[in-house]
Amino acid sequence: MKNIVIAFPKKEIALSIKKVLGQSGYQVTNVCTTGAQALASLNGLDDGVLVCGYQFVDMMYEEIYEYLPEGFQMLLIASAGTNIEIDSDNLIALNLPLKVHELLQTLEMMDYQLQRKRRQLRSRPKVRSEEEHQILQRAKGILMDRNKMTEEEAHRYIQKRSMDNGTGLVETAQMILSLMGN
Repeated sequence: MKNIVIAFPKKEIALSIKKVLGQSGYQVTNVCTTGAQALASLNGLDDGVLVCGYQFVDMMYEEIYEYLPEGFQMLLIASAGTNIEIDSDNLIALNLPLKVHELLQTLEMMDYQLQRKRRQLRSRPKVRSEEEHQILQRAKGILMDRNKMTEEEAHRYIQKRSMDNGTGLVETAQMILSLMGN
């Protein structure tokens, strides 16, 4: 897991959780004692998990959750009698007293969910602007005219050259256009 931020009003609790996670191979990005510190720590990070308590001097967990950056999940640790409303996949609660194996299994599950989301984002087709789309169409048109290719063959040709050169499709199409004099 890339980013774990721990936030508890009592620093000793946060440090003991950090120690347990460190012994289990997890890297903790930051330890905080207020909600504002926790949110500031999350800004600029891509994704991860905020392990936090129920109530801070400056805000409750609901407020922190409301401002949680996209890509982050919250692991809330609270007393068994605490009234927690969970209506999201990004919020999981564990009750005190905390069992180490429950904490580790929950973080492992959350890490798996984050990895799945990353893979889904990467596999989504890139949305191109109209200008980029026109560049690709012109390059395919030139390949189809000069090399007697079908549109599918021209597209595959641009894809292959793009992969071989380590460039994007549009950049490769622009190179084809400049090499062919258009």
